[in-house]
This record gives sequence, structure tokens and C-alpha cells, in this order.
Amino acid sequence: MKYLLMATGRQVKLKMTKENKDEFFAKLIYAYGKRDDSLINEYDRSLPFQDAMFDRWDRAKKLGFSEGVSIYNSSLVYGNVEINQNTWVGPYTILDGSGGSINIGEFCSISAGVHIYTHDTVMWALSGGKNKRKTGSVAIGNFTYVGSKSLINLGVSIGSRCLVGAGSFVNKSFPENSIIIGSPAKKVGIVKVGSNNEITLEYD
Repeated sequence: MKYLLMATGRQVKLKMTKENKDEFFAKLIYAYGKRDDSLINEYDRSLPFQDAMFDRWDRAKKLGFSEGVSIYNSSLVYGNVEINQNTWVGPYTILDGSGGSINIGEFCSISAGVHIYTHDTVMWALSGGKNKRKTGSVAIGNFTYVGSKSLINLGVSIGSRCLVGAGSFVNKSFPENSIIIGSPAKKVGIVKVGSNNEITLEYD
């Protein structure tokens, strides 16, 4: 049986017998176990294989993102995606820039399970393929927090220093300093910044 493996950026073709296949997977399981133990001891966390074994900052560099960006290996990235410095992208996110661009500012938190789309196939499906898919770019400003399992739809622009509450469906644009919550999302307050960079959330 032939396997195609990726090792340090090179393609390696191996003809594997049952014996060396078993040995290979045993070593892989051992390596993951050691890494998992290390993460538990050092950071009190246990991660699935891909997020434990691959460096988040190295992946961000490979994808051409700015300095200080980290993105989990379990995050799916398609098409034209730009992420600016010191932004954190959590696990199991989808950044789908296949229908336009996604631009995420600096010092943002894109929490676990967030989906950002630049296209949908609603009208294509409903018309039996007669209509084209809909597309539109997404922009997120600096210093913005997007809560877990939120969905940001195509064509949306979110200003800087916004808070998007967990589980929100953002299908329209919002200005800077907005507190955005709900499905569909609504502006329910503003983010205020004091003279000493103190942050206050003021709800309507």
C-alpha cells in the first residue's frame, strides 16, 4: 500500500507494509500523547490532534497573515483572507473568502466556532441552479470581539472596537463601537473608551 505523506514541506512516497504501518501509527499516537501531556502540565489544556501538533503562529505565517496572528489548525480557510497583526482566531472556525475578500483588523478575537462567509447558494438552490450564487466581501475593524458560534454573512462590514455576542447572526453592517447581539443581530448598546483606556459597555 502506498501512502503520500507531508514531511517538512516535502512529499514523501512510502510503500508501507502492515508492520511498518502499525509502527508508524504507534509512533504518531505516542508523539500526540507526549504533546498532550505537555499541554496539560504547562497550560492546563488538552487539544485534539491537529490543534495540539501544529503551531498556530507558524500556520498564520504560512497563510500570509500579519505578525502576531495565531490561527488553529482546525480552522478552515478558503480564498482571499487577510488578517492583521495580533489577532487570534479560535478553533473550528470557518473563514470562507471564496466569494470575495475577508479582511479582519488587528487585535481582534474571533472565537471558537465563528463562521464568516462571502457567498451563499440560497438562490442557486431554490432556483434549481438557474440563478447564480450571491457574493460579497466582509470587513471587520480593529479591536473587535466576535463571540463563539456567531455567523457573519456576506457583504457585512463591522466597525472597529465592536462586541458581537455569542451565537449572533450578523446579516447587516454596524458602525464602530457597537454592541451587537441576536439572530438576526441588532445594535443593543455602545462600547465606550475612557481616558485611561478603560472599557465600559453601555446598553440601551
